[in-house]
Amino acid sequence: MRRVHCFNLTPPFPWPERVEPGVAAVVFNEQGDVLLMKRMDNGLWGLPSGHVELGETVEEAIKREIMEETGLEVTVERLIGVYSDPASQVFSYPSGDVVHFITSCFLCRVVGGTIRADNQESAEVGFFNPSALPPNMLTMHPQWLMDALTTSRAAFIR
Repeated sequence: MRRVHCFNLTPPFPWPERVEPGVAAVVFNEQGDVLLMKRMDNGLWGLPSGHVELGETVEEAIKREIMEETGLEVTVERLIGVYSDPASQVFSYPSGDVVHFITSCFLCRVVGGTIRADNQESAEVGFFNPSALPPNMLTMHPQWLMDALTTSRAAFIR
């Protein structure tokens, strides 16, 4: 099915001011629980995620974000998917900033560090059973988790 964009209609999301590259990670522990963090900016639970900084690869960005937000050192195992749908990828920040993210989501494995919240970006950090996720999660993150749990090795484009 082909999408037709009519720019004179009001979209179902706030119109973004810019597009930015983002990264996110699904990290499982040995028990199969998934790493989640409660965000400081909106109080919602979600996967570790963030921005790609200038001069940084997406792999470097997700490793840095996870270390900053959770205290854990990870290695990237594979790409889960690239997510760009404005319905889920346009964010309105408390500052009024509206950004459309193109997010690369990776499956990662813990190789070191000590789990902790940084109290700047993450208020709480923990591992959760995928069948018992917190109810107040970022809307797109359960889909990314489901994509990571599939047996398909091909990356999703959503």
